[in-house]
Amino acid sequence: MTSLADRAVPTDRAEATRLLERYYRDRAPVDRDALVVRFLPLAMHLAHRYHGGTERDDLEQVASIGLLKALDRFDPQRGIAFTSFAVPTILGEIKRHFRDHGWSIRVPRELQELALRVDRTNDQLTAELGRAPRPDEVAQRCGASVEQVLEARATVTAHRPDSLDRPVHEDEGDEAVGQLVPHEDPGFVRAEQAADLELLLSELTAQQRTVLHLRFQEDLVQREIAARMGLSQMQVSRLISGAIGVLADRGRRVR
Repeated sequence: MTSLADRAVPTDRAEATRLLERYYRDRAPVDRDALVVRFLPLAMHLAHRYHGGTERDDLEQVASIGLLKALDRFDPQRGIAFTSFAVPTILGEIKRHFRDHGWSIRVPRELQELALRVDRTNDQLTAELGRAPRPDEVAQRCGASVEQVLEARATVTAHRPDSLDRPVHEDEGDEAVGQLVPHEDPGFVRAEQAADLELLLSELTAQQRTVLHLRFQEDLVQREIAARMGLSQMQVSRLISGAIGVLADRGRRVR
């Protein structure tokens, strides 16, 4: 059976693996951008499988953020496929979006049916093997891909909210689920802010982006920018003012 990753990301696996390993080692933004382009269809595929009172564009943005988090958290040395790691990460971001906005997720029927089949198969294999089965063992028995099994498992609680006050175990006085929720890594916040900034900058002209880069990243004064670009200081001043005006207007519209 064709896997979710095969359908959504038609790319050379060896090349993608090399790129993931290089990004993990060097953290070069250019490699991160290339990986986003490669795996964005996977995020969009997952986003389009869910709906529930939210705009499609919003859900696509949430899935994209999940992809960025998966890329920054992925460790290729663990020996698992990136798609196997990315699918539950992206789905977790989508589920959190619905939870935070108080909406219910309507899970596709085929996923509901697969989730039930995975649950039954898991019990059968546990009894046969005397241990918890691996995802690939469950996938083989179900006739599905590992990514589909992971997605099915992730959607088991997607259609109903889970209280953060619920004890982890049934023992009275045990710690609550909410106490196990980790704090957000500041690095992920910066990644989300960088993605938002990139979206804003896309509305500027190439010349405006260049001027802002020279002014605020290279810290050049207008006279130096004018000399670098072959413009007058008045032209540079107008470009900066115009770019800031566009960004401010866009910021007001998205809030």
